[in-house]
Amino acid sequence: MTAPSKTSRTAVSGVAGYVSPAALPRSGGRLTKEDLDPLVRAAGQGDQAAIADLLHVLRPVVARYCRARMGGRDLSYLAADDVAQDVCMAVLKALPDYQDRGGSFLYLVHAIAANKVADAYRAVARDRSEPVPELPEHPLAGGNEPESHALRLDLGSRLQELLTRLAPLQQEILALRIVVGLSANETAETLGISAGNVRVTQHRALSKLREMVQGQDF
Repeated sequence: MTAPSKTSRTAVSGVAGYVSPAALPRSGGRLTKEDLDPLVRAAGQGDQAAIADLLHVLRPVVARYCRARMGGRDLSYLAADDVAQDVCMAVLKALPDYQDRGGSFLYLVHAIAANKVADAYRAVARDRSEPVPELPEHPLAGGNEPESHALRLDLGSRLQELLTRLAPLQQEILALRIVVGLSANETAETLGISAGNVRVTQHRALSKLREMVQGQDF
Protein backbone atom coordinates (compact mmCIF):
# COMPACT_ATOMS: atom_id res chain seq x y z
CA MET A 1 0.00 0.00 0.00
CA THR A 2 1.52 3.35 -1.00
CA ALA A 3 0.88 6.72 0.54
CA PRO A 4 -0.83 9.41 -1.55
CA SER A 5 1.63 11.52 -3.51
CA LYS A 6 2.17 15.16 -2.70
CA THR A 7 0.40 16.04 -5.93
CA SER A 8 -2.74 14.15 -4.97
CA ARG A 9 -2.74 15.97 -1.64
CA THR A 10 -2.94 19.41 -3.21
CA ALA A 11 -4.15 19.30 -6.79
CA VAL A 12 -7.47 17.64 -6.08
CA SER A 13 -9.05 20.46 -4.17
CA GLY A 14 -6.62 23.36 -4.19
CA VAL A 15 -6.44 23.22 -0.38
CA ALA A 16 -3.06 22.29 1.07
CA GLY A 17 -3.19 19.13 3.13
CA TYR A 18 -6.46 17.89 1.63
CA VAL A 19 -6.64 14.33 0.33
CA SER A 20 -9.71 13.36 -1.66
CA PRO A 21 -11.63 10.33 -0.36
CA ALA A 22 -10.81 8.48 -3.58
CA ALA A 23 -7.09 9.08 -2.99
CA LEU A 24 -7.12 7.52 0.47
CA PRO A 25 -5.72 3.99 0.23
CA ARG A 26 -7.75 1.10 1.49
CA SER A 27 -6.07 -1.24 3.89
CA GLY A 28 -4.10 -4.00 2.23
CA GLY A 29 -4.85 -7.48 3.45
CA ARG A 30 -7.27 -8.52 6.14
CA LEU A 31 -7.85 -6.85 9.48
CA THR A 32 -9.25 -9.78 11.42
CA LYS A 33 -8.09 -10.59 14.93
CA GLU A 34 -5.79 -13.40 13.81
CA ASP A 35 -4.06 -11.07 11.36
CA LEU A 36 -3.68 -8.11 13.70
CA ASP A 37 -2.79 -9.85 16.96
CA PRO A 38 0.88 -10.65 16.20
CA LEU A 39 1.46 -7.09 14.99
CA VAL A 40 -0.30 -5.58 18.00
CA ARG A 41 1.70 -7.73 20.45
CA ALA A 42 5.00 -6.74 18.87
CA ALA A 43 4.01 -3.06 18.73
CA GLY A 44 2.93 -3.15 22.39
CA GLN A 45 6.39 -4.42 23.30
CA GLY A 46 7.97 -1.40 21.66
CA ASP A 47 9.02 -2.95 18.35
CA GLN A 48 9.42 0.16 16.19
CA ALA A 49 9.02 -1.72 12.93
CA ALA A 50 5.78 -3.29 14.18
CA ILE A 51 4.52 0.12 15.34
CA ALA A 52 5.21 1.57 11.89
CA ASP A 53 3.49 -1.38 10.19
CA LEU A 54 0.48 -1.12 12.51
CA LEU A 55 0.10 2.58 11.77
CA HIS A 56 0.46 1.87 8.06
CA VAL A 57 -2.47 -0.54 8.31
CA LEU A 58 -4.68 1.51 10.63
CA ARG A 59 -4.16 5.06 9.33
CA PRO A 60 -6.28 4.73 6.14
CA VAL A 61 -8.96 2.82 8.06
CA VAL A 62 -9.18 5.52 10.72
CA ALA A 63 -9.06 8.33 8.14
CA ARG A 64 -11.90 6.84 6.13
CA TYR A 65 -13.97 6.29 9.26
CA CYS A 66 -13.52 9.89 10.43
CA ARG A 67 -14.33 11.18 6.94
CA ALA A 68 -17.51 9.12 6.90
CA ARG A 69 -18.63 10.34 10.33
CA MET A 70 -17.57 13.98 10.01
CA GLY A 71 -16.79 15.16 6.50
CA GLY A 72 -19.43 17.09 4.59
CA ARG A 73 -21.58 18.03 7.58
CA ASP A 74 -20.73 20.35 10.47
CA LEU A 75 -17.03 19.57 10.18
CA SER A 76 -14.75 19.62 7.15
CA TYR A 77 -12.62 16.84 5.72
CA LEU A 78 -9.54 18.64 7.02
CA ALA A 79 -11.01 18.58 10.53
CA ALA A 80 -11.75 14.87 10.09
CA ASP A 81 -8.14 14.26 9.12
CA ASP A 82 -6.98 16.09 12.26
CA VAL A 83 -9.23 13.87 14.37
CA ALA A 84 -7.90 10.78 12.57
CA GLN A 85 -4.38 11.84 13.51
CA ASP A 86 -5.47 12.24 17.14
CA VAL A 87 -7.02 8.77 17.04
CA CYS A 88 -3.79 7.22 15.78
CA MET A 89 -1.81 8.95 18.53
CA ALA A 90 -4.29 7.76 21.15
CA VAL A 91 -4.05 4.21 19.82
CA LEU A 92 -0.26 4.31 20.10
CA LYS A 93 -0.56 5.63 23.65
CA ALA A 94 -2.91 2.79 24.58
CA LEU A 95 -0.72 0.05 23.08
CA PRO A 96 1.57 -0.66 26.08
CA ASP A 97 -1.40 -1.21 28.39
CA TYR A 98 -3.54 -3.14 25.91
CA GLN A 99 -4.55 -6.60 27.10
CA ASP A 100 -6.05 -9.14 24.76
CA ARG A 101 -9.26 -10.39 26.38
CA GLY A 102 -10.44 -12.32 23.36
CA GLY A 103 -11.77 -9.45 21.28
CA SER A 104 -10.28 -7.73 18.26
CA PHE A 105 -7.89 -4.78 18.53
CA LEU A 106 -10.17 -3.03 16.05
CA TYR A 107 -12.80 -2.85 18.80
CA LEU A 108 -10.46 -0.60 20.80
CA VAL A 109 -9.55 1.46 17.72
CA HIS A 110 -13.23 1.98 16.92
CA ALA A 111 -14.03 2.98 20.51
CA ILE A 112 -11.25 5.58 20.48
CA ALA A 113 -12.28 6.90 17.06
CA ALA A 114 -15.97 7.13 18.00
CA ASN A 115 -15.09 9.06 21.18
CA LYS A 116 -12.80 11.45 19.30
CA VAL A 117 -15.49 12.13 16.70
CA ALA A 118 -18.04 12.76 19.45
CA ASP A 119 -15.59 15.15 21.16
CA ALA A 120 -15.15 17.05 17.89
CA TYR A 121 -18.91 17.50 17.49
CA ARG A 122 -19.25 18.66 21.09
CA ALA A 123 -16.51 21.22 20.48
CA VAL A 124 -18.35 22.52 17.41
CA ALA A 125 -21.62 22.70 19.35
CA ARG A 126 -19.91 24.85 21.97
CA ASP A 127 -18.51 27.26 19.42
CA ARG A 128 -20.58 27.83 16.30
CA SER A 129 -18.85 31.15 15.67
CA GLU A 130 -15.62 29.64 14.35
CA PRO A 131 -15.15 30.76 10.73
CA VAL A 132 -14.92 28.12 8.01
CA PRO A 133 -11.84 27.94 5.76
CA GLU A 134 -11.97 30.07 2.63
CA LEU A 135 -12.96 28.37 -0.58
CA PRO A 136 -10.08 27.69 -2.99
CA GLU A 137 -9.56 30.34 -5.64
CA HIS A 138 -9.02 27.79 -8.42
CA PRO A 139 -11.73 25.42 -9.70
CA LEU A 140 -11.65 21.77 -8.71
CA ALA A 141 -9.61 19.40 -10.83
CA GLY A 142 -11.48 17.80 -13.69
CA GLY A 143 -13.04 20.94 -15.15
CA ASN A 144 -16.07 20.99 -12.87
CA GLU A 145 -18.11 24.17 -13.13
CA PRO A 146 -19.05 25.92 -9.86
CA GLU A 147 -22.74 25.21 -10.45
CA SER A 148 -22.30 21.45 -10.83
CA HIS A 149 -19.96 21.38 -7.84
CA ALA A 150 -22.57 23.20 -5.74
CA LEU A 151 -25.22 20.72 -6.83
CA ARG A 152 -23.04 17.80 -5.78
CA LEU A 153 -22.38 19.43 -2.41
CA ASP A 154 -26.11 19.91 -1.93
CA LEU A 155 -26.79 16.29 -2.88
CA GLY A 156 -24.10 15.09 -0.49
CA SER A 157 -25.56 17.21 2.27
CA ARG A 158 -29.03 15.74 1.72
CA LEU A 159 -27.66 12.21 1.70
CA GLN A 160 -25.77 12.89 4.93
CA GLU A 161 -28.97 14.23 6.48
CA LEU A 162 -30.77 11.02 5.52
CA LEU A 163 -28.01 8.97 7.09
CA THR A 164 -28.54 10.73 10.41
CA ARG A 165 -32.09 9.34 10.44
CA LEU A 166 -30.74 5.80 10.67
CA ALA A 167 -30.13 4.08 13.98
CA PRO A 168 -26.58 4.61 15.34
CA LEU A 169 -25.60 0.98 14.73
CA GLN A 170 -26.84 1.21 11.14
CA GLN A 171 -24.78 4.36 10.59
CA GLU A 172 -21.67 2.70 12.01
CA ILE A 173 -22.08 -0.42 9.89
CA LEU A 174 -22.59 1.54 6.68
CA ALA A 175 -19.53 3.67 7.46
CA LEU A 176 -17.34 0.66 8.17
CA ARG A 177 -18.62 -1.53 5.37
CA ILE A 178 -19.08 0.96 2.53
CA VAL A 179 -16.69 3.82 3.25
CA VAL A 180 -13.90 2.15 5.21
CA GLY A 181 -14.20 -1.04 3.16
CA LEU A 182 -14.14 -3.61 5.97
CA SER A 183 -15.53 -7.06 5.39
CA ALA A 184 -18.57 -8.29 7.32
CA ASN A 185 -16.29 -10.30 9.62
CA GLU A 186 -13.94 -7.36 10.21
CA THR A 187 -16.89 -5.07 10.91
CA ALA A 188 -18.32 -7.63 13.33
CA GLU A 189 -15.05 -7.78 15.26
CA THR A 190 -14.82 -3.99 15.26
CA LEU A 191 -18.29 -3.59 16.76
CA GLY A 192 -18.32 -6.70 18.93
CA ILE A 193 -21.31 -8.30 17.20
CA SER A 194 -21.81 -11.26 14.87
CA ALA A 195 -21.14 -11.14 11.14
CA GLY A 196 -24.73 -12.24 10.57
CA ASN A 197 -25.96 -9.25 12.56
CA VAL A 198 -23.76 -6.98 10.45
CA ARG A 199 -25.23 -8.30 7.20
CA VAL A 200 -28.83 -8.11 8.39
CA THR A 201 -28.40 -4.61 9.82
CA GLN A 202 -26.67 -3.40 6.67
CA HIS A 203 -29.47 -4.78 4.50
CA ARG A 204 -32.11 -3.08 6.63
CA ALA A 205 -30.18 0.21 6.66
CA LEU A 206 -29.82 0.24 2.88
CA SER A 207 -33.50 -0.64 2.45
CA LYS A 208 -34.48 2.23 4.74
CA LEU A 209 -32.19 4.61 2.88
CA ARG A 210 -33.71 3.52 -0.42
CA GLU A 211 -37.21 4.22 0.91
CA MET A 212 -36.18 7.66 2.15
CA VAL A 213 -34.46 8.53 -1.13
CA GLN A 214 -37.53 7.53 -3.11
CA GLY A 215 -39.54 9.93 -0.99
CA GLN A 216 -37.12 12.79 -1.67
CA ASP A 217 -36.76 14.96 -4.78
CA PHE A 218 -33.21 13.99 -5.76
